[in-house]
Parts: sequence; C-alpha cells; structure tokens
Amino acid sequence: MSLQVEKLEKNMARITVEVPAEQFQEAIRTAYNKNKGRFAIPGFRKGKAPLAMIEKMYGPEVFYEDAANIVLDATYGDAADESGLDIVSRPEIDLVQAEKGKDFIYTATVAVKPEVTLGDYKGIEVEKAAAEVTDEDVERELKKIQDQNSRLLTVEDRPVAEGDQTIIDFEGFIDGQPFDGGKAEDYELVIGSHSFIDTFEEQLIGKNTGEQCEVNVTFPTEYHARELAGKPALFKVTVKEIKVKELPELNDEFAGEVSEFDTLDEYKADVRAKLLETRAKQAATENENRVVEKVVEGASMDIPEPMIEYQVQNMINDYARRMQSQGMSFSDYMKYTGMTPEQLKSQTRPQAEKTIRTRLVLEAVVKAENIQISDEKMEEELQNMASSYKMEIDQVKSYMGDRGLEQMKEVQEAVDFLVAEAKLV
Repeated sequence: MSLQVEKLEKNMARITVEVPAEQFQEAIRTAYNKNKGRFAIPGFRKGKAPLAMIEKMYGPEVFYEDAANIVLDATYGDAADESGLDIVSRPEIDLVQAEKGKDFIYTATVAVKPEVTLGDYKGIEVEKAAAEVTDEDVERELKKIQDQNSRLLTVEDRPVAEGDQTIIDFEGFIDGQPFDGGKAEDYELVIGSHSFIDTFEEQLIGKNTGEQCEVNVTFPTEYHARELAGKPALFKVTVKEIKVKELPELNDEFAGEVSEFDTLDEYKADVRAKLLETRAKQAATENENRVVEKVVEGASMDIPEPMIEYQVQNMINDYARRMQSQGMSFSDYMKYTGMTPEQLKSQTRPQAEKTIRTRLVLEAVVKAENIQISDEKMEEELQNMASSYKMEIDQVKSYMGDRGLEQMKEVQEAVDFLVAEAKLV
C-alpha cells in the first residue's frame, strides 16, 4: 500500500491510497466465497459455480462493491495512521480505480484538527459566583422536606379544591370519536399542578366524589402529538376519590423524626450547612465555566464543517444511549416530540460547536503550559461520570478508550490551571 497526502483549504485534507492489484483480487475472492450461495448458474448446484462462471454471467464487476468495502476496512486505518494527520472526522471515500487486474485506488477526504491561536488566558478577570444561603433558602428546603413527609387523607365532606390530589377515570373524544392515549383509569391528578392541558384541572374544582362530568379543552398548537395539535376535545371524567395533603408541624418532634437532631434549631443549622456545601460546589463550577468561556472567546480557530457534523452525531448517539438506560428508545422519543432528525441536528449544532471550541482551547493551553496530568483528579472525574450514567467506572473507562481518557485528563487539568491563574472579582 502506498499513499499521498494533499492539504486542502479550511483544515481539510485528501489521502490518496493505492492498494496492490493482488490485494483487490484477494478481496474479490473473499466476496465471492461470502456471496456465491446467492447465485444459481445452469449446470451447477446453487453455490457451487466457480468465480469465473459467475463473472461471465453477471459481469466482472459483480463482486466489486463488496470487495471494495473489504479493502477499505483493511487499509483505511493504517492509511490514516501513516498519513500523520490529526483526523477529526469520518472519511468521505471516493473510488478512483476499482478494476480487476489493476491497483485499487481510492481517496479519503478528512477534516484535520485546526490550529488554535490563544488570546489572553492568564490573569483574566471574571465576576466571582457567590455561595450564599439565606433564611428563605433554609425555609424553602424545610418545606420541601415537610412535603416529602406529608400524608394523604381522603376527603368525603367537600368537593374538589385547588391543591387536592384526585383519583379520576377519563376518556377523551375529538369530533365524537375516542383517540389514542386519551383514556385512563385510576389516574392520580393534583389540581393546580398544570400537568394536564388547558383548563382541564380547573374544571374539576367543585366536583364531588363519584360525580361524572364533561371537560372541554383545546390541545396546544405545538402539542407533541401532531394529530391532536390545536384541536378541541371533550373528556368524560369520573371523580373517584379526593385526597388532601396533611403536612407535619415543623417542631422539635419533626426534627427528631427526620434527622439525628433533637431540636428544630439544630436541624435548621444542619440544613443550612448542607445547602452551603452544595452552593459552594455550584459556585466553583460556575467560576470554572465563566473563566473557560472568557478564554475561549479570546481564542481563534477555523473549525472544519465535518468536524462539527461528527461531534453533532456523537452527541446524539450519547443522548440516545442515556435515554435507553432510562428505559426509553430513541425512536419513541423522536415520535413523542415530533422532531425530525434534521431538526435535532440543527438544535444540537450550537452546543456541538461550543464543545469543540472549548476542547481545542483547553488542549492548546495544556500544550502551551506543558501541563502534567493528575491521575487522582482523573479518578474523581471518572467516578462522577460513572454515577451520572449509572455505570461501573470500568465500563466508563472502556467506553472512552485510552485517548478519550487522556483528553479528559488534559481538559480538567487545563481548567484547574486557568481558574488558578484567573482573577475572580
């Protein structure tokens, strides 16, 4: 195998690869052995016709496509390595010559990592994110815990009111006909949660247990199910049960039940401390983001379009994997949102470009400062990723690969360096 590398405009390159005719002929033989069972040639049992006979009947190019794919799979990886290019996209393959008895020639057009020109990145000033906890924050957290420890009591002496949790049966109709997904039994609905469309919940206020009623609503024009969007609907509803939430009183007894503290004041102090710890971590992350964003803004680079497209697809694939881990297939998600693949790619593109710019700038900082990588910090980041994706840490390492792990180390060390050098005011 021999190759030539041609640099193109906008950080693109073309690799021309020439493979000996013998290797292409061997690929044809492999393609023949794989596919010969599909051919019925008079005078031969199916799958027993020799290569020369099949080529005579169907033309010498009958196995060229499969053979070409075999050669590409066998040679492109080595060609990419031998080229010395830092390739950041999938190759666009064009066949130049694929003919029996001649060398097999193809080109691979690829994007290469662009050069980054750093602006000011040491001593930059950014507004410091504050880590504060107010009395209102503590009270809000206590109310959340109070709500989590509430109990539901069945109400029988009054109709539905705002804030009640109801149990209902319902069936929806459009133009007098029921529609898919419009029926449910024993459905739990909190009045005022706005989880149902239009004024559905408000129209249940004042209805009594056991009462049947009709609710008229209009689906939003941007509703995810396009066949329902913008259409008026009638729901036949039966109120089966009304429940009201009873909150425990905030006192020393409550503190003793939900924590290891004896008094409410002690528990409040602990809640404040934990909130402050959380806010401090959030502030540290925000400070990192502000510093990095400002450094990225001051840098310049020319990102090739295929590199962005490659990142977009990687992000979509990663999102699909996360959804699958949560029990929803990506195709179901697309149906539910009514989004087309083109719309999803367009929506993902800005973040993909930002991700690329950030990574390239951080890699440039690592190179400029000759930053050494900390394994301890890396393990901490991997553990956070494993927790986020609900995976074992070894699975994360295997998925990312050696180069991915190295890049992740570089990114975090560069971030730490920039924050240490920055002026937070």
